[in-house]
Formats: sequence, C-alpha cells, structure tokens
Amino acid sequence: MPRMLPLSLLLFAALGGTAHAAPTPITIEQAMADPDWIGPPVDSAWWSWNSQQVEYTLKRNGSPVRDTFRQPVAGGAAVQVADDQRGTLDVESRVYDSSRQRSAFVRNGDVFLRDLRSGALTQLTRSTEKSSNVGFARDGGVIWRTGQNWFHWTAAAGVQQVASLKAEKNPDDAPKADVLREQQLRTLATLRNDRAQRDALKAQEASWRKADSTRAPGPVYLGADVEIVDSALSPDLRSLVVVTKPKSFDEGRGGKMPKYVTESGYEEFEDTRTRVGRNDPEPNSLWLVDTVAGTVKPLSLDGLPGIGTDPLAALRKAAGKDALKGNRSLQVLGGPGAPGVRWSADGQQAAIMLRANDNKDRWIASLNPADAKLVNRHRLTDAAWINWGFNDFGWSSDNKTLWLLSEESGYSHLYTQQGTAKPQALTSGKWETSMPVPSADGRGFYVLCNQQSPGDYEVCAVDTASRQVRELTSLNGVEDFSLSPDGSQLLVRYSGAYLPAQLAVVPTAGGPAKVLTDTRSAEFKAREWIQPKLVQVPSKHGAGVVWAKYYGPENLEPGKKYPIAMFVHGAGYLQNVHQRYPAYFREQMFHNLLVQKGYVVLDMDYRGSEGYGRDWRTAIYRNMGHPELQDYQDGLEWLVANQQGDRDHAGIYGGSYGGFMTFMALFRAPGTFKAGAALRPVVDWHQYNHGYTSNILNTPDIDPEAYRISSPIEYAEGLQDNLLIAHGMMDDNVFFQDSVNLTQKLIELHKDNWSIAPYPLERHGYVRADSWLDQYKRILKLFETTLK
Repeated sequence: MPRMLPLSLLLFAALGGTAHAAPTPITIEQAMADPDWIGPPVDSAWWSWNSQQVEYTLKRNGSPVRDTFRQPVAGGAAVQVADDQRGTLDVESRVYDSSRQRSAFVRNGDVFLRDLRSGALTQLTRSTEKSSNVGFARDGGVIWRTGQNWFHWTAAAGVQQVASLKAEKNPDDAPKADVLREQQLRTLATLRNDRAQRDALKAQEASWRKADSTRAPGPVYLGADVEIVDSALSPDLRSLVVVTKPKSFDEGRGGKMPKYVTESGYEEFEDTRTRVGRNDPEPNSLWLVDTVAGTVKPLSLDGLPGIGTDPLAALRKAAGKDALKGNRSLQVLGGPGAPGVRWSADGQQAAIMLRANDNKDRWIASLNPADAKLVNRHRLTDAAWINWGFNDFGWSSDNKTLWLLSEESGYSHLYTQQGTAKPQALTSGKWETSMPVPSADGRGFYVLCNQQSPGDYEVCAVDTASRQVRELTSLNGVEDFSLSPDGSQLLVRYSGAYLPAQLAVVPTAGGPAKVLTDTRSAEFKAREWIQPKLVQVPSKHGAGVVWAKYYGPENLEPGKKYPIAMFVHGAGYLQNVHQRYPAYFREQMFHNLLVQKGYVVLDMDYRGSEGYGRDWRTAIYRNMGHPELQDYQDGLEWLVANQQGDRDHAGIYGGSYGGFMTFMALFRAPGTFKAGAALRPVVDWHQYNHGYTSNILNTPDIDPEAYRISSPIEYAEGLQDNLLIAHGMMDDNVFFQDSVNLTQKLIELHKDNWSIAPYPLERHGYVRADSWLDQYKRILKLFETTLK
C-alpha cells in the first residue's frame, strides 16, 4: 500500500541510498523480467473535489487491470476505491465555472456537475452514447456534445438540445435547375399544385417549430459531400464552429500485415497505415452555424497570411512539378483534451489553431460571429517544420487576452496578446516552457520549465504583470502537474533515475513538497544502482555541446581500456538525458549490467532530440542520420579522452530511431563500431508514416534526394562490422517489412556478418518478458564476443 515518506528520504533512496554503496549485481534475466517486480508507477492522478484528497491509478501486480486509490493530502494511508464507490470519483480532466465553485466533467461517457462548496454531484446524462466537449455556458448552465448533437442544461429547465448537425443534403433545398423538370411543372397543373402543398406544409412546420419553445431546433445540414470532424459551441449558445473534411477522402493505399502465430492456426492479415506521400493529408474546412436561425456560412481562409504561397515551390520545380495554385490545405490543430477551437467565456469570439498540411505554418485566428470573418492573430512559420508540441493556447479570464505557446524565439515560451498586437513574452531564455495552466485568480500561469538545465524539469510560476518566473519545486524530474480546485496547491507527478513516477503536493504560494506515494517494491528499493552522470560532450561539428548520460565504474583502473557501448534512444524527437525515470528503464538496468561486465556506456541526446530548442530539433531537416552520427562520433571521442574508452572496441545499439541510427553508424562509418544491434529499425523512410516523415523529409515525390540521403538501405554496401537485427513481426509502426527488405539487400550484397531475430507476437513496443530477454541476451552475446 502506498505510504507517505519525507521528500528528502525518498529522493535519497531514489538516488541510490548511501553515497558510495557498491551497485547491486544485476542479471540479464532480472533486468528483462516483467517490470511488476519494480513496483507500479503512478499512471495518472487528479484532485478530488474538496482539494483535500487525491485520486490515482496503479497497475495491479500480474494483471493489466488498473486500480484506483484515494489518499488524504494531510496525511494517512491510501485506500483503494471499491467497485461500488467508483461513482463518487472525480476525473483527471474537468472544467470550472468563472467563480471556480463548480466543475463539470465527463466520466465513462456521461456528463456530471460537481458543486465544489458541498461536494454534491449531479449526473446530467446516463446513456450508452459517449458525450464530450463539456463546458460552462454564459448563463451558468452546462453544455456538451453527444454524437453531433449539442445540449444545454440548467437547473431550472433541465436538458435541452441546442443544435443537431448532419452531414447530409438538406431535404428542403430546392432541386437543381433542370429543363425537363421545369417543363413538367409548367405544363401539368397537378404537379404544380402538389409541390405547392408540400412547400406549404414545410413552411408551416418550420413556423410552428420556431414559435414553440418546447421543441428542439431543427437539424442543421452541412451537405452530403463532407464529414464532420469536430464542432465547438459558444458559451452564449448562439454560434457553432464546425470543422469538416471531404467525405470518403482517399488517404492512399494502406498495407496488409501478415500474422503467423494465431489462435485459428491460419495466417491472418491486419490492415495497416498508408506510407508517406501516398496522398496529401485530408484538408479541413470551417463553417459558422447560427444556432438560432439555423443557417450555415463557410469561413474563408483567404485572410491567413501566406496561405496562398507555396513554401515548397523550389523543390517542386526541381522535381519537375508545378507550384501549388490557390490556398494551401490545412487542418485544425487539436485533439482529445486539447480542442483546436477555443471560445472566450462570454461567447463573443473564438480562437482557432490551424496548421498547414505542408508542415511549414501554424496560425491562430480569431472569429467574431457577428461578421463571420477569420482574423489572423499569430502566425508561426518554420522553414523546416512546425513542432508537434508546444501548441497550447486559450483565453484569459478577461475574455480579451489570448495566451499561447510559440517557438518563435527558438525556444518554446509563453506569450499573451491583445487584439492583433505583437504577442508579449512572459517567459524567455534558452530553455523551454510547456503545459501552461492559468492560475485560479487569473493573474498568472503555472508551467513546466527546464530553465536550470535541459534535463531538470520543475514547475514554475509566472506572474503576468511583472513577468517574473520562479521555480515552485525542486524535485528535478517533474513529469506533469495539476492545480487543485481551490487553486492553493499543485499535485505533482515526478520521478527520478530509479524512481518510477510518484506523487507530491506543493503549495502554489511556495514551500516544501509533501510526498504522498512510494510504490516501489521492497526488492527494488533494496538495490543499489549506478547513477547516470549527466555530461556535456564537446562537439567538433558545430553543435556546441551534446548532453549525454554516462554509466561507468566509480573508479577507473589506471592504464585499463574499457570496451564501449553507446545507446541511441528512439523517436528522434525524444529526450532521454534528464533526471526523470527513463522510458528506457530496462535499457538502464542493462547498462548497469554492462558496467558490471567491464564496459563504459554513453546515452546521448543527439541533434533532433527534444528539450533543446528549435534549432536542435530541426538540425536533421532533409538530412536524417547525418548530424546524429557526428554527435555519436564526438561521444566516442569523449569516452576515449575522458573515460579510458577503447576506440577499437566500441558497439552501438538502439530501437526504432535508435535502430535506424545503428544502421547509419555501421553503414556510413564502417570500422568505427565493431558491432551494432538495430531493434525494430527504420530501413527506408519511404516505408514510414506520413505525419512524422513528411515533417522532416517532405514527401518523396518532391524531395527524393532527402529520402535517398536519409535511408540506411542506400548505404548497406558499407557494412563490414557485426550486425544484429531484431524486429517484432506484428509491428504496425515500423513495419517488419523494413527488416525483410534489408535482409534481401544484404543477401544481394553477399554480406555474411549479420543476423536477424524475428519476434512473431510482438508489435513496436514489446510486451512479453520472454521477447525482451531473448533480444537482450543476443545483444549481450554480440557485444561480449566482438568487443572484448
């Protein structure tokens, strides 16, 4: 059962207990065992309504089931919430009214209203249909969407439907002009009379519906040629912004993935995603619906600066293609929990975030329903690509000030904007701001920040008036946080190198953190670990320094050379050199084992990684695998110069992007690494998905050179060192076909110093301990036989 510990004791234990205790020996079997032996991290956590308790989930030992616990903030043990008490739970995502005295949320698809003064819970829906987009109306009621229908609740009137959207042809629309139809009506009086009577009935029905306050408004028809993507109702209930896409849009040919180990005993096939560039992403259109009149107006995008300029015109010309004509296609940038359309609380204006499908521009436009025109508020342009993250925005409590995150300075920072004036920076410097949460009093924000060093994440308070930024925590590894309903405390989820995510509470006014949980097992807590040292590797290739994690013995033996293992994290845009619990916790234990066996290990945040600003992120644009390899060559030099690394006995390994980089290292710099293990690797970027690849390499039809330069299969001739390929055969992210294609290429090249290990029941992220163990035993054997 989770229990409360002093923060100093917990952090001390997470860092290894005693300062100079020898690391506990680890076996490959233990490192790759089911992680239940470590103890469950706190998956998700949220405040209870009274700000006096927190609720959170933990994975059940030996089961995928998550149990929910409730724990007092003031002290006391956590209590598991019984099945028949789950109806009392609050949720992670909720909205507050303007006075912060009530909250509304969706739980299990139903809408609830909580009175934060008494705790009274009112259930507003109880249905198998899932509701979403819950918010507060200007009159104090609650609004939400179920399917494509919008509803409004007040205590006095109950639930009433505000609007019903249909992607259908309006049956009342007049038929298209037709000579034959007109001839029939002109010459046959009975047909004319029948149509007149039908029209009269429709007009009477419309008049009755409008005059009768007990009836719901009629449907709003958007046409049969679109599909509804999303919609957002204004708090004054008068306007709806609707996002659509073309009906039955062709995303391009998808794939068929064979599955060989099946319950049926027969081969089975699974539909998979399309490849990059098979078709352009679906374009979005915007519509404004007047819910009172039931009318629909298209919203023009012509006012967005640069919308009609093709930033890829030069590449298209080089590829023998014409530049685009007209406006570029775009999408509303949003998703679950982060809608791309935000209304001010008074319902007088909406802010809409849009992203060009060529990945080069992001706009925030405002909309005044009175004139139905989009007005550009902010444009972020990037010659490489707009970041996947740092796209938070919203309205301040004055209903006039827009706040937003932007990388325009080169780092993500928080800005506010009045009207169309230039946004004013609230944070600045060579560090990143993320996860902004407005304070309860509206005078500032709480943000995640790494201003002390790239890998040290804390919660910072930002005062809007003075623009002062102060750190509220000193936990080093904050993962995320949430503001209490009363606005006085922060619930912080944090972690450490060997401490899976835990909970602490911090006063918003400042003060020490109160630790609530320690869910590690007794066995895991009893172990001593090698603490990774965060080091700065000098770059000889113009990158300044490259941050890295170093694992090695406490004291190097004079005169001894140590074999080298270098790890490459996945995703490309991911940060692994930080003080948090790593996503690669198994690999971290494996690095302990390697040090135990006499290696030194380096894990680098190469160029392209997260946490270091825009230029670091985009350094790989149209050139994947090249700057990153230079960084690893610099890392190798650093190990040789500073940690007695043996240049002639170096190995490299990693998964996904790390597998791709292993190929690039062995194929493009033969002899540098004597062995490499490429796990679930990308072989040819033509085979990967559109959303990720087109950002960095554009599309193959207009930028074939970027794909040639960046794909390992183009360099396979260079393989002369020892290579292990390992791949899940059910991988629906990086297809197993990538490794099969390279297998054929290596056969054609008559290479014989490689092997492949397929895992029939694994996808991209392995879930079976047997597969983890088999894979890492192979890596260990490869290194032991080639690097010593």
